[in-house]
Amino acid sequence: MRIDVVAVIPEIIHCFLQYSIPKRAIQKGVVQVVVHDLRNYGLGKYRQIDDYPYGGGGGMVLRPEPYARLLDQLRAQRTYDEIIMLSPAGELLAQPLVNELSLKRNLILLCGHYKGVDQRVIDLFVSREISIGDYVLSGGELAACILLDAVIRLVPGAVGNEESVLTDSFQDDLLAPPVYTRPAEFRGLRVPDVLLSGDHKKIAQWRWEQAIARTKARRPDLYQRFLQRMEASPLQQQQQQRRKSSSNH
Repeated sequence: MRIDVVAVIPEIIHCFLQYSIPKRAIQKGVVQVVVHDLRNYGLGKYRQIDDYPYGGGGGMVLRPEPYARLLDQLRAQRTYDEIIMLSPAGELLAQPLVNELSLKRNLILLCGHYKGVDQRVIDLFVSREISIGDYVLSGGELAACILLDAVIRLVPGAVGNEESVLTDSFQDDLLAPPVYTRPAEFRGLRVPDVLLSGDHKKIAQWRWEQAIARTKARRPDLYQRFLQRMEASPLQQQQQQRRKSSSNH
């Protein structure tokens, strides 16, 4: 998988890629991340990338020419499955969308900045706009880091135990159950006996029930989606349970 990231402050992306799963995935060659500095494609001696908005108002708007220069160059070299603009106007990032993107071969992430990006960039080049939430950041670089992390960890070979990502929160429209490690007792609180029993079937059932209970209590919206999916496909429910059971052996 190759992901190109176009940023106004590329140092943010470079720093993020120096740690944890993204760093190891790049070192192992399971993913390639290429970071582009938009200013390298700016206009004139000072590499201008922004200008005042037509119609007046505060803030600066990123011009279309630098994006066009870079995107024309990249698209001439290879075919991209998606060109994504990180934007508060986009669809909300959620696990099903992350799963979908992790199956792509080539992606481009565009990081906005200042007041925004000239709409013609979106009209001409962007296939998808994605938002990480209903709030505003100084630029799209941090949003791109979140999307990069979520996608890269699903690429085969990025995580040592690939089964672990299949039981993360949201993969089944459920939050993950509580987890415990040593010691078996800490400040008067014991690990649930079932987790110490060695009975994998009972452990799988406990985790399944805890995931449902936790989701119902903390995320009723997610719980309703889970119920709707299960009602629509009883067979899928059985398959989900078997998968959870087998993932713990």
